[in-house]
Order: sequence, then structure tokens, then C-alpha cells
Amino acid sequence: MNWTGKIQFAAIAWAALWAAPAPAQWLNQKAPNIPRTADGRPNLSAPTPRTPGGQPDLSGVWDPGRKYIRDIAADLKEVPFQPWAEKIFKERATGVHSAEESDANCLPQGVPKLDAAPAPWKVIQLPNEVVILYEAFTQFRQIHLDGRPLPKDPNPSWLGYTVGHWEGDTLVAETIGQNGKTWLDQLGHPATDALKVTERFHRVDFGHMDLTITIDDPKAYTKPWTVTEHPVLTPDDELLEFICNENNRDVEHLPNK
Repeated sequence: MNWTGKIQFAAIAWAALWAAPAPAQWLNQKAPNIPRTADGRPNLSAPTPRTPGGQPDLSGVWDPGRKYIRDIAADLKEVPFQPWAEKIFKERATGVHSAEESDANCLPQGVPKLDAAPAPWKVIQLPNEVVILYEAFTQFRQIHLDGRPLPKDPNPSWLGYTVGHWEGDTLVAETIGQNGKTWLDQLGHPATDALKVTERFHRVDFGHMDLTITIDDPKAYTKPWTVTEHPVLTPDDELLEFICNENNRDVEHLPNK
């Protein structure tokens, strides 16, 4: 099997682990304040909702889709790898290291991999912070909007430390201090403890968001690079509890050298 074939095999195997969509937890429960069409369906093309302070309200349950969990760089022609990072990426893409991936061991996926989880995530927007609840492994993040700076010497953690601010109608979130133990996607784009992630959340209309992500990791890449994902709102839905380690059998079925 050539390298391309191995990538396709690995992608199919990993996608299968996430492929089955979770059923709605609250059946036939319609959320309030949802614009609807004449037939009662949510109108995802309605105008962007806004907070009393005038900012776009990002609140809601968002479906990231499946595309970028496999390959965060799916829309790019090339990625500016450092030589060692390109080498390990090509090895990981064959599937030989898949049992080492943090997800397979029920450990956090890190940022920005959580953005493409592919399980949904829920935004709760408050005046001085935005909280994101992730169905994947039942995790959460806080984006602090109270003007605090990023820590100068952060204690490394799985999801790091995030501060944010508004630039017009776009929420800009900056994250540092991750521990370098996660991959950026299932194919294995690497990250190190030098990673800085800048996310730009822009709600295009009621049901659609552009999420632009800049990867700045000088230990793994020669320059910053940017991708744009497109989460879609899932009205009338809620997150499910997802305890990964309750019956985890991924590792024993994944390829490993």
C-alpha cells in the first residue's frame, strides 16, 4: 500500500470511530427565541442575533461537521512544516502511531482540534467571558473577556489558557500554554508546547459561523498558517454526556507499530 493509500485507510478507520451521530437528548423540545419558517423549521438564514450590548450573540449548539477533524489543512495546498514535523506527520498519516493519539486514550484533544471534534459544542456567552461546552469527553473552555493578559509563564495544560476580545463583529480568542501532547487532527499534524492558537469566531447569520484559526508554533512550523472552518447551528438540540473512558476499546483496534 503506498503512502496515499495508507492515509486513506487511516482516515477511514479513525472517521468510523466518530461517524455515528448522537441522538437528541431532549426529544421534541423546541428551543425558545428561534426564528422559524412557515413550516416550523428553524430559519438558519435569519439575521445574526445580538446581545443587549450590541455584539453578535454566539450562543447555541454548533455542529463542526467531519471534514477538519481528519485533516485541519484540508483546504491548503501545503503546510509550512519544520523538517522533523513533516517527517512525523507522514509517519502518523499512515496510521502506524494512531494508538498514541490522545483521543484514543481518552485524553483531551486540545485546541484547535476540539473545534472540529466532530461532536457538537455549545457556546454560552456572558458579558465578561464566553464558555464553550464540548460534548467530546464532556470538556469545557473559558474565554476571558475581562481584559486580563495571557500568562507570561503558564503551567502547561491540555487546553491551555485563553483570553479574548471583540474586533467589530468578530470574537478573537488567543490560546497559549498547551502541553504539546495533542495532535492538530487525526492525520497527525503535530503541535508543541510553543503553540499559540488564534481563533476568530464570526457568526455570519443565525445558523452559520466562520471560524478562522491561525496556528503559530515555531517549533513545528516555519511560519504561522491559517484555516477556516464552518460550524452550523443545531437548534432544538442539546449536548449528550460523553464519558470516553467508560468503555473505551479504541486502542486495541487501532494500528500501531
